[in-house]
Amino acid sequence: MRNFKKLIVAATIVGMLGVVGVAGAAVATGATTPAGIVAGLTGKTVDDVTAERAAGTTYGKIAQDAGKLDEFKAENLVQKKVILDQRVTEGTLTQAQADETLNAITENQATCDGTGSAKIGQMNGAGFGQGMGAGQHNGGGMGRGMNTGNTLTQ
Repeated sequence: MRNFKKLIVAATIVGMLGVVGVAGAAVATGATTPAGIVAGLTGKTVDDVTAERAAGTTYGKIAQDAGKLDEFKAENLVQKKVILDQRVTEGTLTQAQADETLNAITENQATCDGTGSAKIGQMNGAGFGQGMGAGQHNGGGMGRGMNTGNTLTQ
């Protein structure tokens, strides 16, 4: 819970500073998870998006079906960067590891079609909580903490 609060604070600061233009929109809607981002972009509730995800539809596909895939990818990248920056600050990732993961995500997003086939962020154990709370990286190492702790809305 403490890490989630830090994430909220970090996201709020990024949005208020306007360092990354899209972050302001994500923070303004309270979207700090993929489900929240998709909900904000599509007009659906987080519960509806979470139910679709639990049924097997990826967040990218939900966004794509609403014509919002590019916006989803941009806002999601901002949130991943916030998480990576937080992990570097906490010392659970090196800056080089964070840069490598962010570069891989950016490269994968260039060909992302919303189906989840690229497994963005899964290399280096950076699942970003996509395990719906069953995270295999909760013990330690680089994968520790990539699950933001808010598993019900991931």
